[in-house]
Amino acid sequence: MAALWEDVFSNEELLEEISTVAVDKALLMGVIMRTKENPNSSDVVSFAPITLLPSPVPRTLFEQAQSVQEDFNLLVDRISQNPSFLEQVLSSTMKVDDFIKRLFQIYRLVVAEGLAQSVFLGINRSDYMFDGREDGTTALKQIEINTIAASFGGLTSRTPAVHQHVLKMLGLTNEARNILPNNPSCGIARGIAKAWELYASEKAVVMFLVETTQRNIFDHRYVENELWNRPAPRFRDGHEVAVVYFRTGYVPQDYDEQDWEARLLMERSKAVKCPDVATQLVGTKKVQQELSRPRTLEKFLPDEPEAVARIRQTFTGLYTLDMGTEGDKTVEIALANPEQFVLKPQREGGGNNIYGEEIKQVLEKVKHGLERTSYILMDKIKPQPVKNCLLRAAGQTRLSQCISELGVFGVYVRHGDEMVLNERVGHLLRTKAIEHEDGGVAAGVAVLDNPYLV
Repeated sequence: MAALWEDVFSNEELLEEISTVAVDKALLMGVIMRTKENPNSSDVVSFAPITLLPSPVPRTLFEQAQSVQEDFNLLVDRISQNPSFLEQVLSSTMKVDDFIKRLFQIYRLVVAEGLAQSVFLGINRSDYMFDGREDGTTALKQIEINTIAASFGGLTSRTPAVHQHVLKMLGLTNEARNILPNNPSCGIARGIAKAWELYASEKAVVMFLVETTQRNIFDHRYVENELWNRPAPRFRDGHEVAVVYFRTGYVPQDYDEQDWEARLLMERSKAVKCPDVATQLVGTKKVQQELSRPRTLEKFLPDEPEAVARIRQTFTGLYTLDMGTEGDKTVEIALANPEQFVLKPQREGGGNNIYGEEIKQVLEKVKHGLERTSYILMDKIKPQPVKNCLLRAAGQTRLSQCISELGVFGVYVRHGDEMVLNERVGHLLRTKAIEHEDGGVAAGVAVLDNPYLV
């Protein structure tokens, strides 16, 4: 695959020429973001960062990620219905992480009062990398599952046309046909519309809950536009809310006391929250780590042995930092070989993970105290780098050694005890230069991409 694009990469004049073509096509297709200078205005926009050419992805691993997504949807939903498991798993974390504690307090209260909500909507994205093994093979390994504000389902629905056009301009017509169709925004809207339908009030609306500063507004607009194409909700103030779609609310900075009161009010209501607070808690790194323990998956999927096997195959090494001998052992192995691991706090949004020597610095400070329980340790996934050109607004056209991260979007709707919708609805490929350990597109590190299956 690298050789296939090598003729382009080795020709600097062609690179400059075709980069302009790619940027213009991205703008034409609406692969756009607001600017850093004016993040709340659409008067001036730029193209969203994107690769010049699609990146190679092993076909077998792509298909594996697709095949397991509905299993993860079912798993997330079942865990969200188990208060005792969530309390047990998060008990140590809540002692040192006020954000998780506040979320769980809301969860505990609404469970004690009795859930008013009867329709449940999940929009998840499970993220993976392709781990290079010593024998030269690669394996699909999960980084995390995002259960709140899983982004870029809109923009990535528009990126296939960009790479198809670039390849055609290069005379690679057959290769252009191999770019996969992809429209997560349609599937996400289908899930929202189904939840709205089951809420059973034609006068009720869908509410998008977004950040105060929002460069990525067009990612939301594509989902909203798909909803307008359906006989579903109107978007107005002062109406009963059927569905609350969170695109914010996943980090402590999103909340002041008034926001916490509003979150409790929403959780007490019969509106469909996407996600409800239980499902948001399922997405914590601590729950991810506990699920990797032997026989844990079987508790939630006792009737699905094949699903258990598919899910477990994607797990990499995950280790507790709870107080006790097991956590002490985790500290020891991390301090001895920090380059082999990633230290992960209970945070979403990218740019939070800790690598290399910084792991030693952090653990030396917290290894004897409860603060260490706010982290988990994970084996570092080591993909094989490939060459690509990362295009950014006002950036130079230059080649980089890159690694990619594959996300698969899943949508489910449960009505009472009945799962009425469970689908995988598309994918997201993000690529970054190897010098960056952490961070996504919104953080200015990774760029949008398309998989070219090999």
